[in-house]
Order: sequence, then C-alpha cells, then structure tokens
Amino acid sequence: MQLETTINGRNVTLDFAGGEFLYETLRRYGYLSVKQGCDTSSCGLCTVWLDGKPALSCSTLTARVAGHEITTIEALQDDAREFAEYMVAEGAEQCGFCSPGFTMTVLAMKRELDNPDEAAINHYLAGNLCRCSGYKGQMRAIKKYMGVA
Repeated sequence: MQLETTINGRNVTLDFAGGEFLYETLRRYGYLSVKQGCDTSSCGLCTVWLDGKPALSCSTLTARVAGHEITTIEALQDDAREFAEYMVAEGAEQCGFCSPGFTMTVLAMKRELDNPDEAAINHYLAGNLCRCSGYKGQMRAIKKYMGVA
C-alpha cells in the first residue's frame, strides 16, 4: 500500500503493508527515536505528534495518516535538548530508553498548557512509563521547564 503524508515538515510517500502500525513504518524509514515498548499502548515510548497532538504510533495504523502531519523528535532537537538539560539538572535522566516518547509528550504539554499544577501535569503524562525512575526528579524537571516550579 502507499500514501502521502508529511513527516517533520517534508512531504513523503510511504510504502507500507496493510495492518502495519505507524511506529513500524517510521522505524523502517529511519526515524529510530520512535520505539516499541509494551505492545499494549500503555508505555508512551512510541509517542509522536499527529497534527501537533501526542499520539501513540503503536496503536495508529499507518493507513490512517494519509494527509496528516507527523512530527518525531528528530524535528524537535533544540526543544528536546533544552528539556534534557532540565532533566539532567534534576538527576532525572536515567537509561534514556523512554526519553524520546516522554520528551515528545512534555514538549506537547508545554505548547498546550499554561501554568499547569502537578495534578494537570500528572494527568497529561498518564500513560508514560519510566522503569528507572521514581518520577520525583522528572516532576521537578518538568515544573522548572514549564516555569511553574
């Protein structure tokens, strides 16, 4: 199968198999930050932006993205680097496996929410799992990054 879409601001034609999920297609095309973690749509590792909103690419069929804008962390390097500095400063960066999907979610949250409290941050981050962390350092980093610390 084939479709036209936009990835990181570039118009592309994707070849894919019927029933293929977006994370599989993106990885095959070299977007290696998009990872498969849980296979149950509950860890957030595969998060990309679909039309500017976080979406789980492991539960999005590639066939559904025709004409949509897909954004991966590869297009947001400066923003991701800035957030990573906050994570490091708070001792919250661990193994890094969950970082791309987690960062995509935090960057989207910063674009969508003004002055969120801790409950709003937790709600927005629901579904992002980190197996290394106790989340306290991450929350400190997020609050400082969002300017609400």
